Amino acid sequence: MTIRDFQLNVSERHSHTQTTLMNRKLARIAQITDILPIVNADAIECAVVENGWKVVVKKGDYQKGDIAIYCEVDSWIPHELAPFLSKGQEPREYNGVKGERLRTMKLRGQISQGLLIKPSDIPIHVYASVNDETGEPYRFDELVWEIGEDVTTELGIQKYEPPIPACIDGEVKGHYPSFIPKTDQERCQNLYEEIFTEHFEETYEVTVKLDGTSCTIYYKDGEVGVCGRNWELKEAESNTLWKCARQQGIIEGLQKLGRNLAIQGEVIGEGIQKNQEKLKGQKFFVYDIYDIDAGWYLNAHQRYAILENLGLSTDEHVPILVVGKVLKDNNFQTIEELLEYADGPSLNPQAKREGLVFKSTDSQFTFKAISNKWLLKNE
Repeated sequence: MTIRDFQLNVSERHSHTQTTLMNRKLARIAQITDILPIVNADAIECAVVENGWKVVVKKGDYQKGDIAIYCEVDSWIPHELAPFLSKGQEPREYNGVKGERLRTMKLRGQISQGLLIKPSDIPIHVYASVNDETGEPYRFDELVWEIGEDVTTELGIQKYEPPIPACIDGEVKGHYPSFIPKTDQERCQNLYEEIFTEHFEETYEVTVKLDGTSCTIYYKDGEVGVCGRNWELKEAESNTLWKCARQQGIIEGLQKLGRNLAIQGEVIGEGIQKNQEKLKGQKFFVYDIYDIDAGWYLNAHQRYAILENLGLSTDEHVPILVVGKVLKDNNFQTIEELLEYADGPSLNPQAKREGLVFKSTDSQFTFKAISNKWLLKNE
């Protein structure tokens, strides 16, 4: 069965998607921490969510301190939940659900990321909890929700994934291994307190985020495997992920090393995304190594040592901007400053980088800052 065949099985994919995104709150109960004016705009203003995300809203719809449902960018929003997203046109369809994808936008010069929905605006046919005693339904806004509570599943929201490139498509061996974490980093907008309080004085390795497709290559108890974001794949000459794993000597290197490890990285090049790096062919770039037995990620120095043992060059690691950066010492005080720092050139100096990934060298704490300039160019 191919990846595309799996995708056609809507009910199974939706169930698996919800399982793998348990830690990704695509929709959650949030508090509006500020309302900011937009220059030369009479009808709209900017709502700030949890000291990070900014969403353009109709003026007067929200006040500072209000509670709303915040939906992140790249969420697939069912049509009945927010029909206005289709702008009067026939809604699109994704995994059998009609609706629209949330994208980063710029309105009157203001970046807007995500969607705010009032709990009272949730239609009763979208979500209702039945009173066991009376049999009558409770509306969404009649129930008690805590700030930060995940309501992704309750509202039928999915994570939008772009179509799989033909060179990545292949025969599925099984679901993504449960003994290896997924490769998705949390955005800095969702981690304000953690970044500026709990981990503010830690040092970080800062690397460039490449725009490609994630790949995990592992060795465990004598077995090797190659995975995309959601599936483990059978080996085939036509599959780019396996091709890179073999050609770059990663499979052979792991077998010789004989240590239970998962090498995680990004495959970029021709036929993948827009290939903004202008790479000929395809290539795997390492950004993490997970110790399967210990149950944690190796730090930067341990990772570099393993790469040397595997015979991989520094050119096969994602570009390193700096190692040992301390947020406090560099006067980072806001999410906006981190997002501005994320702007800059990519592996290809003529291309805007997708963003930066920050990995603490003192703990397992990591986050990403996605460049707004890149988002606006690529949405």
